[in-house]
Amino acid sequence: MTKALIVWGGWDGHEPQKVAALFQSMLDGDVTVTDTLECFDDAETLKTYDLIIPVWTDGTISREAASNVAEAVAHGTGLAGCHGGMCDAFRSSPLWQFMTGANWVAHPGGDGVQYRVQITSDDPLVAGIPDFDVTSEQYYLHIDPANRVLATTRTDAVTWYHSPNGPVDMPVVWTRQWGLGRVYYNALGHKADVIDHGPAYEMLKRGVLWAAAGKAAAKGRDLAPLQSPGNHW
Repeated sequence: MTKALIVWGGWDGHEPQKVAALFQSMLDGDVTVTDTLECFDDAETLKTYDLIIPVWTDGTISREAASNVAEAVAHGTGLAGCHGGMCDAFRSSPLWQFMTGANWVAHPGGDGVQYRVQITSDDPLVAGIPDFDVTSEQYYLHIDPANRVLATTRTDAVTWYHSPNGPVDMPVVWTRQWGLGRVYYNALGHKADVIDHGPAYEMLKRGVLWAAAGKAAAKGRDLAPLQSPGNHW
């Protein structure tokens, strides 16, 4: 049984309520769904969750609230999300960007771009999932090189001002650690119907469950070796 918190809101264009409901359908357990960021103000309650899923494009978060989420994840609570709901959530918070592993900067061509998602790992989170095509936004992200990338896309689908720099293999899916917690991100999900079926859904569900399972794996482990005096953000 997973104890999870799903927080949805922000820009309506990403269908946050529908995406939140999709995430809820992936989980079996005690799932709290809320459309307010006030839940991030309760630092101790956040640490009781196995998993936090933000579905909140743009918006603002206080320094204290971002720190509360970061501390919960550091203590073992998983963090999982997709598209702008996680890596374009709070543009003014460097701590949020550091924790999640990237920040969105562009989607050349907007919605309706055809591109291929290429599986680049034999990790169980993507094992057996074939490369597949998507018609949606193709995210261009500024990426933490420490991310463990599971899938990429080639950024030559649309010509734009960045094109003279040449195409790159842009990460689409990755995992990372934050303290004792597991972090999972998937750049798909501009609309709910992009991720509610097929390999996109399967890949996302595996990642969500993996992030949640990290809480049990962190039990009994000591966070102290990863801590040091003073602020780091």
